[in-house]
Amino acid sequence: MTTEPTSSSHPELRRLAGNGPRPSAVIVNPHRLDDVEGLRRTISAVLSDADWPTPIWLETTQDDPGTGQAREAVARGAEVVFVSGGDGTVRACVEGLAGSDAALAILPGGTGNLLAGNFEVPTDPAEGVRLAVAGGRRRIDVGEVGGQVFAVMAGMGFDAKMLDSASTELKARIGTPAYVLSAGKHLLDHPMRVQVTVDDAEPLVRKARSVIVGNVGQIQAGVALFPDAEPDDGYLDVAILAPKHLGHWVSTVAGVLTRQKRVPNLEILRGKRIRVRSTQEQERELDGDVVEPGRELVATIRPASLWLCVPIDDALDAG
Repeated sequence: MTTEPTSSSHPELRRLAGNGPRPSAVIVNPHRLDDVEGLRRTISAVLSDADWPTPIWLETTQDDPGTGQAREAVARGAEVVFVSGGDGTVRACVEGLAGSDAALAILPGGTGNLLAGNFEVPTDPAEGVRLAVAGGRRRIDVGEVGGQVFAVMAGMGFDAKMLDSASTELKARIGTPAYVLSAGKHLLDHPMRVQVTVDDAEPLVRKARSVIVGNVGQIQAGVALFPDAEPDDGYLDVAILAPKHLGHWVSTVAGVLTRQKRVPNLEILRGKRIRVRSTQEQERELDGDVVEPGRELVATIRPASLWLCVPIDDALDAG
């Protein structure tokens, strides 16, 4: 795929010049949609109005939640890949697109919408398509854990437990509050004993409720856990949450929500390789998607690996 020249050498601005019709693909998780054909008509209408060609249409399956479809879209020449589904579908497609020149265009369709929320991507499908057509692009880092990628966060402990026990039915019915109810079940679970190693520094030994590695600022429910994180700085942030009792939890949550400079019972570090090692097997998650439990979580950064369709103002601010 070719990229038009631009007067700026900044990679985030490179695609803003000479924006025009692009070959595209749509990857849909049919189990997340009540009206697949309605979405197809909406996308086709907006692209037709913009003189873009008819997109390739691909659906996820139980065996392949999006990675293979994303790679197929790239192989078939798609320069923009629209993805409609929840966080698991988006993460699977990120895995297939990372390292390519195709841009991911998110059409949010889940409960968390983690990556979309960090970039103010609209939830209305037609507006999401128009955003991609407008040409705003930003190249961001992705993280990697055991060969699997994440664009927002990876975690071990409380956050993974919360995600795992939030029922699909409740999330569909009430949305984000389902996570709050699930969190209440695990606030006072036994803490983990962990070693946290950032790059080549000496390991930190902690009793923690959760260790979360972040690539962007916001995690679940729009909580800005990493206020200084940038998605394209080549670093990962890591948060060690260690409240001992309910009162600690209250002060920690209040500190995060009010964006205090120093939040009680919370340490935030930064590096390119984060290793978390627990004395016992723990629940783990990537971008809100629960993965196989383990005693270790090793996250590394893959800088500038993913093109993302973002609002024009965000793309310009990146420059």
